[in-house]
Amino acid sequence: MVARATTAPLAVEWDADHAVTELYREHYRPLVRLASLLVRDHATAEEVVQDAFVAMHGAWRRLRDPNKALSYLRQAVVNKARSVLRHRAVVEKHAPKALPDAPSAEHGAMNMLEREAVIRALRKLPTRQREAIVLRYYGDLSEAQIADAMGISRGAVKSHTSRGITALRSVLEQTT
Repeated sequence: MVARATTAPLAVEWDADHAVTELYREHYRPLVRLASLLVRDHATAEEVVQDAFVAMHGAWRRLRDPNKALSYLRQAVVNKARSVLRHRAVVEKHAPKALPDAPSAEHGAMNMLEREAVIRALRKLPTRQREAIVLRYYGDLSEAQIADAMGISRGAVKSHTSRGITALRSVLEQTT
């Protein structure tokens, strides 16, 4: 597949409006494709190409060779795309770091209510069961460490913990 390298040369006597209109009609889409490949965003690519056409229109009288207007446009699109990419890099570099996801206030309130319900339920347990559960699940002690702390056997720790968990489950199910 062979692409057209150039179109018919633009007549030098054309004014900027006519020349830019003709170039726009013939080369807008290929220039947008070029810019899209560079900036990876179609909307930004269209802006880049539009800016290049506006700049060329303003500089039409300063063009040394109006027949090279397409080359000027391509170079302007590439330069503006580079500028967009540099701007993105600076913005990303200085963008504030996103805060880690934090639980919502409702989540914290629900946790507080659940904790309060567990504490109320713990207060209803007999002393030995409450001690065994608190040392096991809040103190994260092993059965041997709990037995030493409470001055009882490991079997008694298992028994108090098991009965306490059953009682807690019962109390908590009644409240919810």
